[in-house]
Amino acid sequence: MPAPFNITEISVILADYRNLVHARDLVFLMNEYAQDPMGGGEALSQHCQRHLVERLQNFPTAYTWLAYHYAKPVGLLNAFMGFSTFKCQPLLNIHDVIVQQQARGLGISRLLFEAAESHAKTLGCCKMTLEVLAGNEPAKRAYRTFGYDNYRLDESAGMAEFWQKYLD
Repeated sequence: MPAPFNITEISVILADYRNLVHARDLVFLMNEYAQDPMGGGEALSQHCQRHLVERLQNFPTAYTWLAYHYAKPVGLLNAFMGFSTFKCQPLLNIHDVIVQQQARGLGISRLLFEAAESHAKTLGCCKMTLEVLAGNEPAKRAYRTFGYDNYRLDESAGMAEFWQKYLD
C-alpha cells in the first residue's frame, strides 16, 4: 500500500526525553509496535506506558531517534550503549526499530539507522549490534542492505544466539 508521502518529507531527530511531544510520540510508537506480531502482539502495560520515558531519561546510555512526516510520528529507533571487550571500545546496540505499517517500504528505517550510525561514530563506537526475530524476513532484508549480518567468530562455532532469562 503506497503511503501518501515520500521520503523527502521525513525528518529524523534524536529524541529529548524531557520534551512532552517526543515523550508522547515515543510511547505511542512503542505501544503500536508492541501490538504488532513482531512486537509480541499485546499493548504495553499501563505501568510501562506511564513510566517508560522517565526510565529511559534516567538510563544514561539510552538513545531514541524519532522519524516524522511533518508533525506525525512514523518511526522510532531505540538504542543503548554497550561495550566490546574484544575491541576495548563502546558499541551501540539497537533494541527497537519501528516503522508504522502505512509508512513501511519507503526508506524510513534506513534514515533511522543512518542517524544512529552517525551518532555512534561520534561516540567512538567500534560497531553496532541488533537483535531480530528469525521470522521477521522484511526486517532482515533491510538490515542486510544496511550492512548487518549474523554474528559469528568462527564458522565451526556457528552463529551467535540471543538468549534471555526473566528476573521476577
